[in-house]
Amino acid sequence: MIHSEAMYTSLSNGTLLRIDHIIGMATDAAVAEALHRLEHAGIVEYLTLSETDTQRHHLRAITDRGTECVLRLPRSQKLSDGAVVFLDQTRAVVVRMARRKWLVLEADDVPRALEVGYFAGNMHWKVAFGGSRLRIALQGPVEIYLGRLAHLMADGRVRRIEEAP
Repeated sequence: MIHSEAMYTSLSNGTLLRIDHIIGMATDAAVAEALHRLEHAGIVEYLTLSETDTQRHHLRAITDRGTECVLRLPRSQKLSDGAVVFLDQTRAVVVRMARRKWLVLEADDVPRALEVGYFAGNMHWKVAFGGSRLRIALQGPVEIYLGRLAHLMADGRVRRIEEAP
């Protein structure tokens, strides 16, 4: 089994793990085998992080089971979905990406769709296209985005579409 070299610190409310490197990915053969055994024992914990958090190299976060983790990763390593940051006989800690939230817009005609796309590009918003819809990745409250888009949505030719989660 692959072992973590993280330092434990006992706290009154649980354990603090100090993590200084990524062990591997949950899909790596040796790691996957070890995770499989630990999952059956019910001792795999998940650290759910936003995309912004995965860009950081120094981070403090809490797993789904309440274990506090302090990560200080080298610049050469990057957190991603499935990254295993702790693994030993007693537990594993695996990174999960938080589900991204989107603002979905649809325009009635091509000129307005181009205008909305141009505006989103000038705002440097991350976008995705799907059919006739423009999806804007939310990195803050949706109200801020809607406020910025109000001039384009005022006449109803661009509207917000509610998608099922």
